[in-house]
Amino acid sequence: MSMPSGWARFPPSSAPCRSNTSPCQISPFLPGSHDSFTFWVDVHAPVGPDQKSYVKYLATMFSVLAKKVMVKWSMTQNLTFMEQLDAGIRYFDLRVSSKPGESGNEIYFIHGLFGHKVSDGLIEINSFLCRHKKEIVFLDFNHHYAMRPEHHVYLITMLQEVFGNKLCNNCDVERITLDYLWEKKYQVIVFYHHPSAQGVPVMWPGNKIPAPWANTTEPYKLIQFLETTLKERAKQGSFHVTQAILTPTPNTVAKGLVWGLRNYLVERNLPTIMSWVEAQRPGVDGVNIITSDFVDLTDFANIVIKLNNLLLSEQDRKPR
Repeated sequence: MSMPSGWARFPPSSAPCRSNTSPCQISPFLPGSHDSFTFWVDVHAPVGPDQKSYVKYLATMFSVLAKKVMVKWSMTQNLTFMEQLDAGIRYFDLRVSSKPGESGNEIYFIHGLFGHKVSDGLIEINSFLCRHKKEIVFLDFNHHYAMRPEHHVYLITMLQEVFGNKLCNNCDVERITLDYLWEKKYQVIVFYHHPSAQGVPVMWPGNKIPAPWANTTEPYKLIQFLETTLKERAKQGSFHVTQAILTPTPNTVAKGLVWGLRNYLVERNLPTIMSWVEAQRPGVDGVNIITSDFVDLTDFANIVIKLNNLLLSEQDRKPR
């Protein structure tokens, strides 16, 4: 894929002759952020329903102190949606929830603590897309908490109202090329991991974007897991998310209590992870979408975007 101001910043002259290739067929590199919405969390709101009971208990007993610690370990990004978009991020990992005790159907982003209203985030993303007509974003709603059927109806309706005709209909992944998206004026692909979205043409099912999770604090175990899952990924029929992230355990949090996720776990291990990312190659067994924590710590998006040059070189070598 090639976007004028986005993730695959190829020269305009090269875009038309490259754009008829499917993401699934050639696995172009697309930069994404993990827990994309955590640049702000509300310390005054209750602890989220995604947390274990003992965390909720500690937050009740030691309200201010516990939430200060949770902020350090819940936030995985520093950049707002608009700043991430401007930096080249095009895949967003989204977890949502209703708020306990609140009337109505309002939905919020969540990761331990509540974030902004989902509606505010969607409007911000849409404003970017209105200014950049050829940009494409992937919105992956993969976790839903404390949501009744009416909450899902509210969110799905909101997505349709905010993005309107920009929403791409669910179809064969192999059909998704830039030419196809630009011709149809589609700019948003929404993945909705819940049965409530079945039958809604513009909601893509979660099985079309698997995102294997290593669940480890050790970078070398992470890399081993990523390489194994890439070899096992489906050859067709789906996108694929490579989660280049480390996940803290309760013991990790206890040891790095005052430092937080960024200072204690991410910064020290990021060079090893990014070295692996920079060594990736395109192809049916290659990386497709790559996500990272704190995408501002390195020039993450541009590093991933530049890997697409390998794809261009490979196409240039093929006989015409």
